[in-house]
Amino acid sequence: MKILTTIAEVQAEPRENRRVVVPTMGALHKAHGELIRVAREHAGRDGKVAVSIFVNPLQFEAGSDYERYPRRDEADDEFCRNAGVDLLFRPSVAEMYADDRSVFVEESSLSKTLEGKSRPGHFRGVCTVVAKLFNVLGPDAAVFGEKDFQQLAIVRRMVRDLNFEVEIISVPTVREDDGLACSSRNQYLSDDERRQATVLHKALRNAESADKKSAGDIVALARNVINEAPLARIDYVEVVDVETLQPVETVAANSLLALAVFFGKTRLIDNIRLG
Repeated sequence: MKILTTIAEVQAEPRENRRVVVPTMGALHKAHGELIRVAREHAGRDGKVAVSIFVNPLQFEAGSDYERYPRRDEADDEFCRNAGVDLLFRPSVAEMYADDRSVFVEESSLSKTLEGKSRPGHFRGVCTVVAKLFNVLGPDAAVFGEKDFQQLAIVRRMVRDLNFEVEIISVPTVREDDGLACSSRNQYLSDDERRQATVLHKALRNAESADKKSAGDIVALARNVINEAPLARIDYVEVVDVETLQPVETVAANSLLALAVFFGKTRLIDNIRLG
């Protein structure tokens, strides 16, 4: 596995074969392992799998957990080696962003709801860094997880609207044995918070199996389940259309139940398709 830290090093790499990239912010866990496995599958025997690790300051709002976001270079290196990664790109902030940068990539429709409403500017940071990674790494395909469903939808829209020749591959949410969606932020949870956080998956599953067509009823059901956990503080619970990410009144085959909930200072997100 080659570890590259500069754009020049990446661009000097030969490009005879298919390249599939997995963009990450590091602190790699088994969900990243699944993304890498899918990337290898799509790269083929002769293709290359590239993983980027970059904690992107542009997608953290002021006062967020950017400084304390886990950075585990040696462990991540070993993780990638064991997973069969060919190229690991770990640039510095200075390598990715000029001090006087003045150009950003911004999606203006899908980013207005859910995470975009709770975290203004977040998806401008996501789109900007993903566009840069696509330009630097030149992938034929990129792999993203469905846990971050809104991010996936926005990246797909960016690729479509800006004519990137990159296939976007989605991977279903990877969960722990008790149902909690894998996330680098799970390690922030106290023992009590971790035990109670399983209520999120319970809420999603109860909503999925409920014989209800009213989005309001589904949201109320999910909220009631989440509120069984004394440490949970709901940011949002919404039913939206999977294409537009706009709220809907009636649950249909193209509906998504999405939620964000705090446990202490740790904010967790999850979602499930309905209908």
